[in-house]
Parts: sequence; structure tokens; C-alpha cells
Amino acid sequence: MQSAIFLDRDGVINQAEIRGGKPYPPEDLKSLKLIPGIRKVLKELNSAGYLLVIVTNQPDVARGLVSKESIEEINAFLMEQLPIKAIKTCFHDDSDGCECRKPMPGSLIKAADEYQIDLNKSFMIGDRWKDIEAGKKAGCKTIFIDYRYNERRPDSPDFIVNSIQEISKIILGINDEKSK
Repeated sequence: MQSAIFLDRDGVINQAEIRGGKPYPPEDLKSLKLIPGIRKVLKELNSAGYLLVIVTNQPDVARGLVSKESIEEINAFLMEQLPIKAIKTCFHDDSDGCECRKPMPGSLIKAADEYQIDLNKSFMIGDRWKDIEAGKKAGCKTIFIDYRYNERRPDSPDFIVNSIQEISKIILGINDEKSK
């Protein structure tokens, strides 16, 4: 069994567009902008032996606002550019009640089964309460990136940071402590 880092996509890997204090995903590949420093952070985590898996809700497909092809084009670009093992995308809306849509842990559990991931030795990193809740339900440690959105905050994440750059220090620091 291996350890993994599960990452939300919009706001963690790439910049979210902020409107009215709330984050929104890029509409297409042209509007995609990676978070500054994300390549370095992911390389460090991958080099430390973590499997990197993006877990993303993309309800705008179900809402008819964005095409599935546009989301898949962004995901393919990210897979090509970053040391990501897989991207698990939920195209459903809240009302669909599916297990793969965060805050449900279905996408994390499916990835764990597929790649022999030990969820208890893994992390879920996100910028919204649903990310943290899914990680907790799956049994992962959680890291909340606090961009101070105008929305519900997560309940009791294991760690709170203000930028992606702080993440590898936390995760690699925990591993350093365990190896002593």
C-alpha cells in the first residue's frame, strides 16, 4: 500500500476566478493559470514517494455551463504538465446525490482501490469545506488552504495554510518526524 496526496483542482492546482468572494473554475484551457509554485511543490511530494491524485467536482457540466470536453482538455493538460497519477472528476451536481461528489469520499475511495492507496497515510488538500469533509470521511489527514472565501468554512481540518508553498513543509516535516 502506498501513500497519496489527493488534491482539489481549482484553487489548489490552478487559480480559481473569484467573483463575489467565491471561487469559480476556468471555463477552458485558455483561461487556465497554474498556482505559482505548484510545479515545485508537486515535484517535491512526488519525489518523496507520494502518489498524486487530483479529485475535482465539476458541476458546471451538469448545469450546462461548460462542456465535458473542455474539462477533459484541462485535465489532459494537467496530466501532461504535472507529475499527477490520475484525475478523478465528478461531473454531477449536488442534487444528483452521487458518492463521487465531494463532500462524499467516493472518488478518494475509488482511487485508493485502483492504486492500492493507504488512506490513513494519505492527505487531502483543498480550499473548500467539501474537500476537507471528503478527506476526513475517507480517513485522510486534511490540509485546508484558506483563501478566505465568502462561504462556509471546513470543520476541524488537520492543518490550515495560506498558500500551496506551505504544504510540502507540513507533509515532508511529518515524515521527517516519523523517521526519527
